[in-house]
Amino acid sequence: MQKLIIGCGYVGREVARRWLEAGHDVAALTRSEANAQQFSDLGIQPVLGEITNPETLQGLPESETVLYAVGFDRSASQSRREVYVEGLAHALSVIKERTQQIIYLSSTSVYGQTAGEWVDETSACKPERENGQICLEAEQLFAQQKLLGEAAVEGNARAVILRLAGIYGPGRLLARMEQIKAGEPLAGRPDAWLNLIHLDDIVQTILRCDGDLQLASHYLVSDSRPVTRQEYYETLAQLLEAPQPRLATGEAADVKSKSTRPNSTERAAGVNKRCNNKRLREELGVELQYPSIWEGLSQAIKNT
Repeated sequence: MQKLIIGCGYVGREVARRWLEAGHDVAALTRSEANAQQFSDLGIQPVLGEITNPETLQGLPESETVLYAVGFDRSASQSRREVYVEGLAHALSVIKERTQQIIYLSSTSVYGQTAGEWVDETSACKPERENGQICLEAEQLFAQQKLLGEAAVEGNARAVILRLAGIYGPGRLLARMEQIKAGEPLAGRPDAWLNLIHLDDIVQTILRCDGDLQLASHYLVSDSRPVTRQEYYETLAQLLEAPQPRLATGEAADVKSKSTRPNSTERAAGVNKRCNNKRLREELGVELQYPSIWEGLSQAIKNT
C-alpha cells in the first residue's frame, strides 16, 4: 500500500519506520533537500514541496492513507495561521481526492478549560489562547470540506482527528533533564494539571486508525493518569537522581521564562485540565503501552 506523510518529524518518522517494516511504500513531503536525502536513506520516497506554496503540492502521490503531522517551525518566517490553517487548506485541496483516509494530528490545546476540569471528545472547545484557537480553526476545515464522520462526501477522503496531549519520549526530554540536573527553577504552577502521551502510544494509535475500522471523527490521545506539574518534575528528578526541582512562580518564573524559554510561563499558566481517554481505550481499542509517566518516563530517559 502507498502511504504519504506530510510533516515527517518526531512522530512521522517513527510511523514511517513502522509502515516500511510492514511492507508499505512510504512517501513524505519536505521542503528541505537535506531532509529529502535523509528520507531516501531511510527508504522513504521524498516529495519536495511546501504546504504554504500550493503550486509545489501538485506532485503529491495518490495514497491509501495520509498522515498529516505538521508542526510549527519557530525559525521559519510563516505565522502559525499560515502554516496550520492556510497550509492545511492548500494540502486538502490536493489530497482529498487522492487518498482514502487522512489521519490528522491536532492538539488538546483546542480545549480552553483552565480550572482542572475533565475533558473528552464531547467537551466544549473554546480556547482562549492563540495556539488553541488556530488548532481549532484548522480542525474546522475538515468539517467545512465534509471529510468527517457521516457528513463525509463519497469520493473524498474520510478524516479522523487525533487530539494529542503533551508528547514525550526518547530525545524529547533533553531540555528539562538538563534544567533539573542543573537545579534551575522551572516555570509554572506546581498544582496545575499536565496531560501527556508517549511517542510509542501515539504511533500505535495512528496504526490502529489505519485499519479496517469504523472510526469516530475525533479521539483524545492522552495517557490514563494526568499529573500535576509538581508531581511530574519530582518524578523526573527522582529518575535522574537529581536534586528535587524548584518551581518558580510569579515574577521569578516570568524573569526565568523571558531569559531562557519565551512564552513558557504563558503556556504553563493556561494549561490546567484533565484529559479523559475513555474513547481511545474502549472504542478504538488502544491498549496503552505507557498508561502513565511512571511506566513511560524511565523508558524515555533510558533511550534519550
